[in-house]
Amino acid sequence: MLWLLTASLAVALSNCDDGEWRQVRTVQGDVRGRKDPDGGLYAFYNIPYATVPKGTDRFKAPLPPPVWLQPLDAVDEGIICLQSPTPFMDISSKLMKEDCLIANIYVPDTEDKNLPVIVNVHGGGFEIGCGDIVKPKNLVRSKKVIVVNFNYRIGVHGFLCLGSKDVPGNAGLKDQVALLRWVNKNIANFGGNPDNVTITGGSAGSISVHLLMLSKAAEGLFTKVIPESGANVGSVSVQANPLENAKVYAAMLNFTNVNDFYALEEFYKSTPLKSLLMSTFLDRKDSSMLIAPCVERETGEERIIVDAPVNIIKNGKHKKVPILIGTTNMEALLLVPHLEKWKDIMNENFSDFLPGDLQFENEQEKKAIGQKVKEFYFGDQPVGEKTVLSYIEYFSDVVFGYPTFRSVKLEVEAGHDQIYLYEYSFVDENTPVVPHTNVKGATHCAQTSAILDGVSFNATDESTLSKEYKQMKSILRDMWGNFVVHGKPVLEGSSLPAWPAAGADGSPYMSLGQEVKLGGAYLEKRVQFWDSIYAKYYRSPVAPPEPPRKHVEL
Repeated sequence: MLWLLTASLAVALSNCDDGEWRQVRTVQGDVRGRKDPDGGLYAFYNIPYATVPKGTDRFKAPLPPPVWLQPLDAVDEGIICLQSPTPFMDISSKLMKEDCLIANIYVPDTEDKNLPVIVNVHGGGFEIGCGDIVKPKNLVRSKKVIVVNFNYRIGVHGFLCLGSKDVPGNAGLKDQVALLRWVNKNIANFGGNPDNVTITGGSAGSISVHLLMLSKAAEGLFTKVIPESGANVGSVSVQANPLENAKVYAAMLNFTNVNDFYALEEFYKSTPLKSLLMSTFLDRKDSSMLIAPCVERETGEERIIVDAPVNIIKNGKHKKVPILIGTTNMEALLLVPHLEKWKDIMNENFSDFLPGDLQFENEQEKKAIGQKVKEFYFGDQPVGEKTVLSYIEYFSDVVFGYPTFRSVKLEVEAGHDQIYLYEYSFVDENTPVVPHTNVKGATHCAQTSAILDGVSFNATDESTLSKEYKQMKSILRDMWGNFVVHGKPVLEGSSLPAWPAAGADGSPYMSLGQEVKLGGAYLEKRVQFWDSIYAKYYRSPVAPPEPPRKHVEL
C-alpha cells in the first residue's frame, strides 16, 4: 500500500508542479508543456506530428508520427529542417535535422475550452525558415485563441517535383496537410475547437495556405484562410516547368547528365541531402522560383495540387471559405539590395525581368512588351537609384500585388463573396527610409510582424515600441481575431470603418496605414494594366511529363 501511495503522490506532483507544467493527451501519448516565464500561456514545443521517410523515399509523403508510453516533455530543442544559411535568418543556434516534422502549440493560461485555433505556416521562399521563427505569444495572451506553428520540408527536400513514383512533388505541402490532420485529431485536448481552424501564413506561408484552400486533400481541415503577402496564382507560387527546374538546379550542383531522366532522379535520391542544399532565394530575374510547389502528375498517390490554380479557381469546385488577404505597400523593399546588380540589365533588356508566367510568340514580341512595361513604371527615366521607388513598385506589383488582385477577381467571378482585401502601409518613427529617398514604406510581410511578435526568434518584448505601433498592433489583432472567430474582420457596432467583402474589381479594400480607412479599387490602374497583359500572354504551369519508359537490356 505504501508503494501505491508514493507512486500516486509522485504522479500528482509531476502533473502539478504549482502550475508550472500542463499535461495533455494526444493520440501518440501524453505531452507536457511548460508555463511561459512571462506568464499568460503554456508552450508545447517539439511535438512530432509526422515522420520524414528516409533513403530513396525521402521525397515522398510523410509517414505517421512516433508513439511513446511515458509523458513527453515538450520543450524547445530548436529543431529546424535542412536548409542553407542565408543573411535572412540566423540558424547558428538551431538543430538542423532531416527528420524535422515537429509542431509547437501555444495555449492560453485559461480553463476555457473550444477556443478558435490558428495554424500558422512559416515563410522563407520555400527554402528557409522554421515554424517558430515568428512567435505568437502576445496574440495568445489575449486568451482568445490557440496558435500552432510547425516545420515542414523545404528546399529540394520539400519541393523537388519529377512526377515519378519516388519524387512526385509537393512533399512540403503534404507535410502541411499532415499537420492539419494532426491538429484535427488532437487540438480539442489542448482546449481548441477542431471545427474552427484558421490557416494563416506570410510570404511562402501565404502562398501555401492559399494553395491549400484549392486542395481536396486539405478540404474540411480548416474554416478560414489568411494569406499575408503572397497569392496562389503568382509566378513565384507554382513552378511553370518543374522538370526543367530540376535539371537547372542539378546542373548548378555540377551534375551533367541532366537529360537522362533516371540518372537525374537517381542523383537526387542518392546524393546526401546536405549536399543538395543550395540557396537560389530571390535570385531569379523573372520573378519565379526554382524551388516551389508544383502541379502534380497522377502517380496513384494523394495529390495536393491537381491543376493550375487559375484553372481550379475558374472551375469553382473548391470549398469557398472566408478569406482575409492583402499585401503591404512596398513588398519589394526586400529586393532593393539587387538594384545595383540589376539596374544596367534592366535598362538594356527589361524583358528579362518580365514575370516567368508570361509567354510570347517570339523574342521581338517579348521585347516590345518589356519596353511597354518599363515605360509604364519608369517613363523615360533609367532604372537606378533615382527611380528606386518605381523599381520597388514594379516588383511589388508583379510578385505580390497583381497576383493578389487576380486571385480575388477570379474567386469573385467564380461566386466567392467572403473575401476581405487590404493594403498595409503603416510606418512609424522607427521605420527606416527607403534607400536613396526620404520616403518610408511597409516592407514584405510587415503586417505579419505586427500581428505576431516580430521577425526574430525572441522578439516578444513590445514595451519599447512606439505608441503608434502598439495601437496598430492592437487594431490588427482585433481585426484578425474577429475574422478568426466570426469570419469578418470588422463587426457591426465597431468604432472602426465598416469593411465589406471585395468585388471582382478589387473594391473596396481596407487601407491600414497611419489612418485606417476604406479605400476604393485596390492598386487601380496598375492592376488594370497587368490584366490586359495577362489576358493575352499568360501561360499556366504544367505538371511534369510522364517519365520515359526504362530501356531494358535483353
